[in-house]
Amino acid sequence: MSVTEEKEAGEALDPEARRRVWRQGLSVGIATGAYGISFGALAVAAGLDVWQAQALSALMFTGGSQFAFVGIVGSGGVAAAPAAIAASSMLGIRNALYALELTQLLGVRRLRKLAAAHVTIDESTAVAVSQDDVRASRVGFWVTGLSIFLLWNLMTLVGALVGNALGDPKQWGLDAAACAAFTALLWPRLKSRDAVGIAVVAAVVAMALSPALPAGLPVIVAAAAALLAWRAPKRAVVEEGRS
Repeated sequence: MSVTEEKEAGEALDPEARRRVWRQGLSVGIATGAYGISFGALAVAAGLDVWQAQALSALMFTGGSQFAFVGIVGSGGVAAAPAAIAASSMLGIRNALYALELTQLLGVRRLRKLAAAHVTIDESTAVAVSQDDVRASRVGFWVTGLSIFLLWNLMTLVGALVGNALGDPKQWGLDAAACAAFTALLWPRLKSRDAVGIAVVAAVVAMALSPALPAGLPVIVAAAAALLAWRAPKRAVVEEGRS
């Protein structure tokens, strides 16, 4: 952290700016946290009990990874657990990259550092880095991260209880809803031709391998194929620059 940033961090944020950041953080927190109800319902539809669904939201706490986990477990049962863990872990790597960017910005230590790591997700990072100064970034990060954590876990419990009350998930189409939910999370990120092309490559690979491989493995292979497709244009650009 620079000297200027240290000085800014030590000064109080003016009331109007603080209210603005709180409104932004809470609006994102409420909108995102409410979506936890779908995860709770999908988790019990995949065969998890209420407390297992709750543990995933409290300990894993990263929406994309959670949906990937229950989607694979739901299609392959306990035998698919290793593949589910691998796929969800790969999706969670992005949070570690966020942490590298936020470490200096937040300036937290010890126990607060552990808490910050747990609530470093897409939304808390986005709100933090979109602010004009360090003080607002820190307020935005904590308001967004903590509000999502509380609401996501509360709504997971509600969704799990509602899902149990519904009975057989196949009657309501919940057995296929994990895939739909994950697609909804992915769709806003397809903003370029390259992103769409990579998604198509991964989808084709996963669909081609699904009949032959155990549940979960096609997702991992598709992720590897997507990584290769993402790296290929970059290598071409580098080689073209050298020629």
